[in-house]
Amino acid sequence: MTDYRTPAAKVRGLGASGHAAKHWISHRVSAIALFFLAPVFVWMLAMSGAPDPDLARAFFASPAGAIVTLLTLTAGLSHMRTGMLEVIEDYIHKPFTKTVLVLGNTFLALGLWLVSAFALLKLAL
Repeated sequence: MTDYRTPAAKVRGLGASGHAAKHWISHRVSAIALFFLAPVFVWMLAMSGAPDPDLARAFFASPAGAIVTLLTLTAGLSHMRTGMLEVIEDYIHKPFTKTVLVLGNTFLALGLWLVSAFALLKLAL
């Protein structure tokens, strides 16, 4: 079969969604961040005596606990958002449905991050 794309289109390699490697790199960076942050977060939380509510509050109020928690939440929600974005772009073909789902995915991730950050701030203060 003859390929009718121009040489520039072949070199750009934008793929089906037209976003090239941007989403792929973003997803891999968040996965690598989670690979290191998740065990650190779980270890720090376990060592803080987390089943006790007062000790858990003290962990989230400490600078190290709050920073690691916020970084882990940010990386996790970013990873969730980019993963679902790829699924939506690859498997949803109706433009209106795709737009609604992409917006819903973005607002859900942003909303979860805002609620989590607010709760963390509330515990820290």
